[in-house]
Amino acid sequence: MHKTPTEKNSDQLIDAILEGIHRIKGMDIVKIDLTKINHSECNYFIICHGNSTTQVDAIAHSVEKTVEEMVGETAWHKDGYENSIWVLLDYADIMVHVFQHESRKFYDLENLWADAAIEKIQTEN
Repeated sequence: MHKTPTEKNSDQLIDAILEGIHRIKGMDIVKIDLTKINHSECNYFIICHGNSTTQVDAIAHSVEKTVEEMVGETAWHKDGYENSIWVLLDYADIMVHVFQHESRKFYDLENLWADAAIEKIQTEN
């Protein structure tokens, strides 16, 4: 099956996002595929968490830096750096959510979008 240019770009962007998360040891990474969900804001959510505001901040900055290095894109919008409890990076078709563990459990995006295809991403130990 051949991929469209947009799908290839999404794959490259997802790879760069995941690399940025891996570099700072983001935990419990999931990719939520929203492409089959009607009226969703974007095509994918990438979600992970860190153990502290320092780690959340570092993961989000690593994603930004890695995406720029690997695919030359910058986030259209970013929010949450002020307190680093939940940082959102908006790459149009892909939204990256970097949480502190407690906030991730509270907002529970995985269950909110449970009808979407959810893929757990393996991390290297």
